[in-house]
Amino acid sequence: MPEAKDTLAIHRKALDINLDPTIFGSFAEIGGGQEVARNFFQAGGASGTIAKTISAYDKRYSDAIYSRHQHAKRYVSRERLEVMLEAEYDEVLSFLNETKNPGTRFFSFADTVSTLNFRKDNISHGWLGVRFQLKENAEPNCVIIHVRLHENDNLLQQNTLGVLGVNLIYACYYLWERPNSFLQSLLDNLTTDRVEITMVNMNGAELSYVDNRLLAVQLVKNGMTGAIMFDRYGMVQESDDMLYKKNAIVFRGSFRPVTYVSVDMLKSSFSLFKKDEDYDKKNTIPICEITLNNLLSEGDFDEHDFLDRVDLLNEMGQNVMVSNFREFYKLVRFLTQFRIIKLRVVIGVETFEKVLNEKYYTHLKGGILEALGELFPANMKMYVYPALDEGTNKLVTTKNLSFPESTQHLFEHLVANRLILDIKNMNINYLRIHSKEILDKIHHGGTGWESMVPVFIAKRIKERKLFGYHGNDY
Repeated sequence: MPEAKDTLAIHRKALDINLDPTIFGSFAEIGGGQEVARNFFQAGGASGTIAKTISAYDKRYSDAIYSRHQHAKRYVSRERLEVMLEAEYDEVLSFLNETKNPGTRFFSFADTVSTLNFRKDNISHGWLGVRFQLKENAEPNCVIIHVRLHENDNLLQQNTLGVLGVNLIYACYYLWERPNSFLQSLLDNLTTDRVEITMVNMNGAELSYVDNRLLAVQLVKNGMTGAIMFDRYGMVQESDDMLYKKNAIVFRGSFRPVTYVSVDMLKSSFSLFKKDEDYDKKNTIPICEITLNNLLSEGDFDEHDFLDRVDLLNEMGQNVMVSNFREFYKLVRFLTQFRIIKLRVVIGVETFEKVLNEKYYTHLKGGILEALGELFPANMKMYVYPALDEGTNKLVTTKNLSFPESTQHLFEHLVANRLILDIKNMNINYLRIHSKEILDKIHHGGTGWESMVPVFIAKRIKERKLFGYHGNDY
């Protein structure tokens, strides 16, 4: 178990806030999260900080309080949290704005959480947020986070939420100018085996400099979660909201840049998926996945390069996932927790050969058998995109592959049970296109690369001077 950070004790953080005469507000906690306000009371001096606390554990009571906000139908949801933050903040402002002390900065804290039930068969997760002023009479800023709770005990989960809530409020007032320090401080006195922070959103006048997409990637880079998602509009979304009980088809790539091969993989794999009896266009979500390793250049994260890739994929109407899952079985393990109906992973034939290489699974007790067990649950199939052997000019598909005796039977089992399927309706003319060659030509002023990428991608690269493009400077 990793050790918690050696940082300010949680009661010290709560006391620092209590002793700041300018910070004053309310706490609203519904569901399992009832511990945050308690930490401030126990720290001492809370009368100067807490205007009101409310714990609406009963759903009917929660509905009665927030009944005017009919759009927040789910109790543990971002919508419900936003309703709570707005309602509680407006109430504090309306009651106390005229009688406040000079310099007062108001806030509202809220959380809505589902901790473990008696049977321990539910998903433990929650939403926490703070709506807060950084200056007297200023418009409020807002920070919202989503968390998954991993402890197998209700009381432990409640204690974790209490610590997390204090960390969040403290960071809003004292670390708002340093976004990555803000993020890392949320796990002060906690560990990632206790809680996983899966989404964060910061907005407001003083927080307008923050790009929430970069913030989300930092969650993955910091090891605070395994993957984050952006919808087709570039907005950071909680994975559960996008994936729950959907069909999903996942394409892994660098997308640097998007090429005709990328587009052909998307189209041809979708054509194959449409033949599945469970295919439902309205309930199927495509995901372009970029691994963290693909975002790091010589160990550093190039923010502009990342945003360029996401922007281009979004302009194609694609959702984007950034993950820290090098092995495909880890990706599938992550996705299956959202009760996906049918899952399809699109992979190149050369990469597929590596999937059946035993050397990548020596760290597992069950070796390659354990990995394949996780990689191929009942709802999962792998679509394999062919390659061209440029020496013989022959097509390479799974039918051409052979493996060592130790894995050949595993391969044959996957084929016989149609767990791996060759993509057959691809455009063979695109198989000579290689993204590294394109990138080299773009960067060094080479010619001919425009014919290897979609027209609008070439146009955007030139307009925005993406991926090292310098135009006619050479």
